[in-house]
Amino acid sequence: MRYLTVLVHPSERGSFHPLGKQLTTEPSITREAIHHVELLVDGTVLLFAEGSGDRGRYEEIMRESPFVVDFLVAGDDRWMAVSRFEPTEVSRRALELQRELDIVIETPIRFTSDGSLRITYLGTDEGFRRQFRNAVGEDTFAFEIVENGDYEPDESSLTRQLTARQREVLEAAVDVGYYSNPRQATHADVAAAIGIAPTTVGEHLRKVEERVFSALARGPRDLLPE
Repeated sequence: MRYLTVLVHPSERGSFHPLGKQLTTEPSITREAIHHVELLVDGTVLLFAEGSGDRGRYEEIMRESPFVVDFLVAGDDRWMAVSRFEPTEVSRRALELQRELDIVIETPIRFTSDGSLRITYLGTDEGFRRQFRNAVGEDTFAFEIVENGDYEPDESSLTRQLTARQREVLEAAVDVGYYSNPRQATHADVAAAIGIAPTTVGEHLRKVEERVFSALARGPRDLLPE
């Protein structure tokens, strides 16, 4: 089995869905992650998502949206929501194709600060190529490939948020004692271990720390809060 991690960017025309655009541009709400998404037999989409901020404003948007069939929210400042809504033609085709190609999405799907989605697909290279070919020409979103490779079940989704180069730098930093207490190495020591510039080590480690700490702070939720 293979994995493919991509950033899916909405175009300048808006978002992946009018409802998503409204939620993304609402300053009192932060869309954190998608934990499950499914195209139902009646043509609607079932979504299990995580958000934070003004729950009342979120509920107001959902009640007023012409796309929403039903929704349920649990939690306060940080909440989980189950919703059923009408998809756009593009989002419906994307979910249908995923099912036809036997591609599985590893959850949670994370939102980036600009409203893009970071998605890891599990499947075959041929399935990924067909998925990508289907997306080419769409003017509502664009794919940016982050990384792909053999899927290792024991490898955490947290680790797969890093690029291969970032993992190499992180492993070298751990090996030489950069993260020991007290610290036993510098950026120069890490750089010497893998043959790159110390400034490049610093840039990679800053990105690693940002991604890892953000993921740990958000943390996937397995259940709706009481």
